[in-house]
This record gives sequence, structure tokens and C-alpha cells, in this order.
Amino acid sequence: MSESEVIVDQSSWGLVRASGGDRARFLQGMFTNDVGGLAPGAWCRAAVLSVKGRVLAVADVLNEGDSFLMITEPVTGEKLQQVLEKHAIADDVELVRVERAVHRVWDSIEAVWTAPPVLAARAGSPPEAIEIRRVEAGLPRYGVDVSEDYFPFEANLERALSFDKGCYVGQEVVVRATTRGGAKKKLVGLKLGAGDPVAAGAAVSGPDKPDAGVVTSAVVSPCFGPIALAYLHHTLWTPGTRVQVAGREVEVCGLPFSSD
Repeated sequence: MSESEVIVDQSSWGLVRASGGDRARFLQGMFTNDVGGLAPGAWCRAAVLSVKGRVLAVADVLNEGDSFLMITEPVTGEKLQQVLEKHAIADDVELVRVERAVHRVWDSIEAVWTAPPVLAARAGSPPEAIEIRRVEAGLPRYGVDVSEDYFPFEANLERALSFDKGCYVGQEVVVRATTRGGAKKKLVGLKLGAGDPVAAGAAVSGPDKPDAGVVTSAVVSPCFGPIALAYLHHTLWTPGTRVQVAGREVEVCGLPFSSD
């Protein structure tokens, strides 16, 4: 099935610039991904965690050469700046909110994870189209699919983690949990088949586990029909498993969604 081009206008998102001589070292110690290893012009998706390893914010970090630009969802813009400022005690780093024209081109499901930020103005696609592509890709939305209640490895944010870099806030908890077997629940996809989409908040049950999980996002995809993101207990998240949602049997699938 063909995938249409989806444009995400991020100009009104939370944009935070980090400058100063310690900017790379400081951000490397705050973010889960290898921000310090970014070449000028390169970017990566990363999270800022609490000391308990829970997700405080997710941001795309772009190395602009003399500074770093962090692009985070509108709901976490102020929060990201405040968390970073709280830790920047004796560091030569300045953190300011900025206004920039920026957009992304999600011309495929995979592009939701790989498309670089484009620092130019462009009209965005309808919100409904953006939401469908986001769910198809399994990108968690803050306050909807991920929050301070979740570890990054529970929220399909493994791509935002580096296990080869130095220490960062919350790393010890993430490494310990991963070493001990990882998540007990995880964000997965649900293919609902024919019929209407389910509502966010709908309970998910399994044959031997009535409280198996909960739906967080749901859309009707032109490629896959009604689909949803849901947190599921580890005994049920294997792709192909059948579970119950709102009285109907649905199929568990991996993320991103695919036709395989």
C-alpha cells in the first residue's frame, strides 16, 4: 500500500537552544542518546529522565555547530527547559526558548523516526493525518502514550537510548531494569480488523489476565484500518497474540505497523 506525504509543522513546538562552552558535555549527561557524538548538522531523538528512570520529556536534538537546538512537543517545552536549568548549576551553558521555522516530512511510516528537522517554514498537514502517521509508526505522544509514569523501554523509545555512551540522569535504573529482563509492560500495536476504532482508555484483556493493559491512542489508518497503541502485560505482547478490547477480539502486532 502506498504512503502519502505528511508534513509536520513544528514551529509552534517547544524549541530550546543550548549554547556555551559546556553545552555538549552537559547535554550528554542529561539525555539518553549520544548527543555529544553528533556532528554539526546531525540530530538524534532522545529523552530526559528522572533519577528514577521515568520519562520527563522527549526531544529531537540538532547540533547546529555553535549550539544545540532541542525540539520537543508543545506540552513539554517549558518542562524541558526547567529540568535542564535545574541541573545546570556550575556549567557554562545557556538555555533559552527560541522561535524558529521548522518542519518534518513524514513521507513514510519509517520517516517518523528518521526524517531530519528542516529549518524552514512549510504548511503542515491536517492534524488527523499527522496523528494517523504517528500511530502507524508507534511514536508515543507525551501525556497520551508516555509520561512520568513510564520507563523509556516501556514506551517504544528504545531508539532514543544509547547503551554505549557515558552516564546520564536515570541511566542506572534503565541499565538495571534492562539487565534484569526489561519491561513488565510495553507499548505495542493492535490491529482491530473491521469495525469502528476503540476509544483511548479502553481496557485490554487476555485469556488468563483480565487486566492485561489499556489503549492509549486509536485511529483509522488508510493502510491498516482501525489500529491502536496499547500497553500490554509482557505475557501477551508477542505479535500475533489475540486479546480482547471492548468486546472484540484483536491482534497484537509490533511497532511500527506493517503489512507483513
